[in-house]
Parts: sequence; structure tokens; C-alpha cells
Amino acid sequence: MANMDGKSLLSRKKSIPIPPPPPQSAATGYPCEYVVMNNLAPRGRSSCVPTATRDLWERLFNEGYKADVRINTDNGGIVYAHSNIIAVASPVLGGMLKQANRSNRWRSISTFGVPHDAVRVFIRFLYSSCYENEEMKEFVLHLLVLSHVYAVPHLKRECELKLELGLLTIDNVVDVFQLALLCDAPRLSLICHRKILKNFKTVSESEGWKAMKQSHPILEKELLESMIEEENSKKERIRKMNEKEVYLQLYDAMEALVHICRDGCRTIGPHDKDFKANQQPCRYTSCKGLELLVRHFAGCKLRAPGGCAHCKRMWQLLELHSRLCADPNSCRVPLCRNFRQRLAKQSKKDEIRWTILVEKILKTRGIGIAPCFRPL
Repeated sequence: MANMDGKSLLSRKKSIPIPPPPPQSAATGYPCEYVVMNNLAPRGRSSCVPTATRDLWERLFNEGYKADVRINTDNGGIVYAHSNIIAVASPVLGGMLKQANRSNRWRSISTFGVPHDAVRVFIRFLYSSCYENEEMKEFVLHLLVLSHVYAVPHLKRECELKLELGLLTIDNVVDVFQLALLCDAPRLSLICHRKILKNFKTVSESEGWKAMKQSHPILEKELLESMIEEENSKKERIRKMNEKEVYLQLYDAMEALVHICRDGCRTIGPHDKDFKANQQPCRYTSCKGLELLVRHFAGCKLRAPGGCAHCKRMWQLLELHSRLCADPNSCRVPLCRNFRQRLAKQSKKDEIRWTILVEKILKTRGIGIAPCFRPL
């Protein structure tokens, strides 16, 4: 009996029909989701709806068959629609229809302040989720406002995407920025804000900026403050980069100094090493300049601190080395132990200044102590 049940179950599984493939776009032959993701919709039209279905909904809208709503627009224009469709597509329109006055079979609502053609494109989108690319290009700002006011989030996202991917320009960025703030589109407002700051000189001369200056002076003030803050941040970043470069150069100079005094390089080095036998290219970028500085320091008659600018720099490098060195008693760098013994006699202010410099050099290199300063 168990075997018979198992066989019957197996036979029932075999008889279950295979599910149909996902719906295809009549224009491309690809599944609808693929059309959306890869921009394979027919030229001039953006839609993931099969052509037959789209044409059916557009015919219903265009012919107004059994329409029961009249939408009044500017200049006496009227757009006819079906209450059950637009109420489901927009909860705001649904609420307006409940309160609308009825005359025979007609209910009337009004949408003023937006071009008639933009309202028509908006209502048509509620039917088929379709639009012509040229219409989107012309009415994208109006559609953004309508989609926000009447709570149609998928159209609002589409408007934001179209603006982000090409319809946002220097000429309209100020207008789009103001609408993005009013329509609660944070990503779009951030993109506009960055574009304004990046092209501030050109944008500040546009008609949109002049109009904003008259209508929203507070917003203009905030943008100017943002621009000043951005400039200050940019200067601070440059300052830190230059400061980091200085610390890296100092670190390299410390390594080169140890290298010269311990191993010898090119034509200079310790007296007890045959450094001329090894003339391989030096890996320290500061070595050549430091070699000249050491030679000058050795022969300068004004090498007392403060007597010569070059010698003063050499004294500073030697003192910096002594603060980095881990074993001054066996160090080959001249005066290393002498400088270490003088540390206790320095003022607290000088001690803090040198300590901060050492910390920043090591932090810039991301190390606790330089390898070349560890005892051998």
C-alpha cells in the first residue's frame, strides 16, 4: 500500500504542468524585468509593460470610455479619467474624489498651477505606467511635483532617476534643488547641492540663482555658507596633505642619515667601512641632498646654531634623530648621545614641541618606532 501511494504521488508530480515563462516584452522579446534593468525599451518610450496591454490601457485613457471624472487644469483644459483607476493609483486623488461634487455621472476635481499637457502625462502614467521620453524631458519637474503631491512614489523615483542620469543641468540645478527640498527627495537634493558647489561660479550667474535670490534669500545664504565651508575644508585637506608630505620627507631624511653614518653611501660614510666598493643605486631619495648638507656642516666655519641656515637645519636633523633613536650609546650618528643628555635641560615648551613632531612623523608612517633606529 505504501509503495502504491509512493507511485501515485510520483505520478501526480509528473503530471503537474511546468510553470509558464515570465512575461515577455513584445518590443524586445526579453522579460519585462530585463527591459527595465537594461534600458531595452523601444526608442522614445520607457515601459516594461507588453505592447498589447499598454495599448489597451492607453486606449481606455485616450478614448475615455465610461469615464466619470473631469480633471480641470489651467486655461480651461479638461482631462477625463476613471475614478476607480486613479483612486487606486493615487490615495490622494482617491480622497479628493470622495469629497468631489457630482453632476450626473461626473465628478470634478482641479489641478492648477501645472501645464495641461503635464497633467495629462501624469494621469496617463496612472493607467499604464508609461511615458514618452520626450514628454518626460519636457515635464520632468512638473511630474516630480505631481508625483509628490498625489503620492505616486514609482513615478517620483523615475523622475529623480531621469534627473540624476542626464536631465539635471547647470541651468536648472537651482530649480531642481528647491523642488527636491520641497518634495522630500533627499538624494536628489544632495546631488544638486554637490553640483552647485562644484560649479558655483557658473551657477551663481544663472537665471535660476537670481530668481532664488529674490524668492528664497535664506536658501541663498545657506548655499553661500556651504560654499565657504567647502572651500575651508578643501584648504584644510590641502594643508594636511602638505603637512603629511613634510613628515614623510623628515622620516626619509632620518633613514638616510642613519644609512650614511652606519653603512656609507656614494662618496661619504664611516671611516672604518669600504663603502666605495658597493656603488649600487641608493634607495633613499633624501640621501643625495643630505650628503651635501653633511659635507657643508663638516667644513662650515659658522656651524654654531644660528650662525648658518644650512647648519641650523643640520642641527635640527641631528636633534630629531636623537629623539627617534632607540640606542644612543651605540649609535653611529654624530652627537646622538650628546643630544639625548641635553633633553633634561630643555624647556617644557621645547620638549612638548619636539614630542609632538616625533609623534606625527611616526603616526604618518603608521609605526611605533622606525626600524632603522632599533639597536642592531
